[in-house]
Order: sequence, then C-alpha cells, then structure tokens
Amino acid sequence: MKTSLISLAFKKANLEKRPALLTYVVAGDNTKLKSIEILKSISKNVDICEIGFPHNTPIADGGQIQTSSFRALKNGIKINDVFNIVNKFKNIKKNMPVILMGYYNIILQFGENNFINKCKKTGVNGIIVVDLPYPENKSFAKKCKKKSINFIQLISPTTSFERMKKIIKDSHEMVYYISMLSTTGGKLKVSPKIILKNYNKVKKINPKKNYVIGFGITEKTISDLKSADGLVVGSEICKGITKSLNRGQNPVTNVSNIVKKLKDKIV
Repeated sequence: MKTSLISLAFKKANLEKRPALLTYVVAGDNTKLKSIEILKSISKNVDICEIGFPHNTPIADGGQIQTSSFRALKNGIKINDVFNIVNKFKNIKKNMPVILMGYYNIILQFGENNFINKCKKTGVNGIIVVDLPYPENKSFAKKCKKKSINFIQLISPTTSFERMKKIIKDSHEMVYYISMLSTTGGKLKVSPKIILKNYNKVKKINPKKNYVIGFGITEKTISDLKSADGLVVGSEICKGITKSLNRGQNPVTNVSNIVKKLKDKIV
C-alpha cells in the first residue's frame, strides 16, 4: 500500500513534535448541512476526521455519541447520506484523511464489496468496524487493502500479548488502542500514566506503525497523553453539539472552539 493520507498526517504531527489529533462526529448530526459545516470548521485544527455511521444500537458508544446517533437517525440519515457527506467534505478538503467508523451489520446489509467500492469512490481513507474483531475481519481487511483503504484494528487493555502480536502484524498503517474497558466517553478510570505504560508495551511490538489512544479523552486529560502517536476525541465533541442545540446556539462555532482548545493542549 502506498503512503496514505493517514500516514502523512502522522508524519506531519511527528515533525511538529505533537500527537495527531483525531476527532469523531456522527454523520448527519444534527443535519446533513450542519454536519458538513462542522467537519469543515474543525478540520482547521484536526489531522484526521473520523465520521461515524448513526446506529440505533451503538453498543460501544456512551451516552453522548448515542444521543448524536439518535438525532441523526431522527433526521432520516441513511448510509448513502453518510457517503454523500463524506464526498462533499472531501471535495472541500481533499487532503484531509477521513476514517469511517461503524458497525458490521450496516456493511453487511449494504454488501461488503459495494461498501468498499463506495468508500473508494467517495474518498474514504480508513475504516473502523467496532464489532468485527480479528481474525473474523481478515477477509474484509484484505478487500480494503486491495482498494488502498486502511482497515484499522482495535486493541484493548485485556488483549493478550500473543493476540496483540497477531493483530498488529495483520494491521495496516494505524492501530486503535482502547484506553479502558468502557463505552466511549466514560470517565477515565485509570490514570493517564497507566494508560501510557500499557500503550507503550503495545507500540514496542512494531514501532513503525501509528497507534492512537481513544475512549475517555477530554480537554482535562488530553495533555497527559500527548506522548502518543495520536489521540481520538469524540464524546466531548458530541456533547458540545448537544449543549449548543439545547441552548439554541450554533454548534459549528461551539464545536470549533472545543477542538481549538484540544489542539492548544497538545502543541
């Protein structure tokens, strides 16, 4: 696989002596247009944009992301709308890496090959499938690789060392390290020091790959984790959208401010 936009984003952050900042938003929250405006606005301070498929039973997601998902579904967002949002965003920011994140049944219903082809056509650079673990994901990951799309594997603190080695060997350019056993947005139950200790053990297996930490990262905790290759923030952003809508404010402005503050903490 030739050097992707994802790898280039990590290289750029590394040269600037900081972690890459990855943000997660649910596609279509709270409308298709607002979704594109939010992505466009936050991309000024972000290295990689993760875009989530709204799902009615998001098992790995905490309350904030679930609320975002339900809002998008209530607005009638379907899978083709998600691709539409990605396509329009990539037309504005063609060099911004985009990772789609979702659950396997959406892909299954759409058809694996159709899904991957659509990803390629709309400019998706990576895919995370939360409930498609290794080794069950090998065939799908191979299909992604053929289209030069990164399939991103997940590793958690309870993944055995032997299993970790296999996952990392099979992974593409980026590995997602889950900071703790919780749904997204849960309060950090372990200290950043312990998270980094576990993270460094994972990274040592193959230091050439890019490893990001996700789950429970907020403005308060992000600076303590800045020695990682990359940091993912999602729930904090979804919470910002909810607060804005509840107060009758513009979510684009408020979310941009949240992302700017996060970026300031890691530079």
